Amino acid sequence: MQIIAAFFTGTLLTLAIVAFTKTVKNEEGYTIEHEREIERAEPGSHNGGGMTTAYSFFSKVSDLKLVFRKRVLRPGSSIGYHLQKEDEIYYIADGQGELTMNGKKIPVTAGDAILTRGGNSHGLKPVENDSLTVIINYDK
Repeated sequence: MQIIAAFFTGTLLTLAIVAFTKTVKNEEGYTIEHEREIERAEPGSHNGGGMTTAYSFFSKVSDLKLVFRKRVLRPGSSIGYHLQKEDEIYYIADGQGELTMNGKKIPVTAGDAILTRGGNSHGLKPVENDSLTVIINYDK
């Protein structure tokens, strides 16, 4: 009887975990995630400081070979200046910012796409009192 009770408890726990999973998987070979369900507050990456809103899409997909993120940099936050080890793309989706690339300050605005090749250093911050929304993509 205890074995049956343990089995049903485990089954119910598994069903509860699946019910609260934020990723919608389809047997036809695609995954859909909704940003409102994966949104979380995080400090600026690479010691950028301040608070940002981070969206790590598909982070729970085990065999995906790329990273796809959205980050909203609030006033006073940034992606800290750091050495990039692999190719990385930033796409500025909204707002205005200042990109520091290999020590050079470059203004960026919505619609700009930046490819940083491995071996270069970069950082990003919003300008004035506005937020800056960036889409980030790189290989794992």
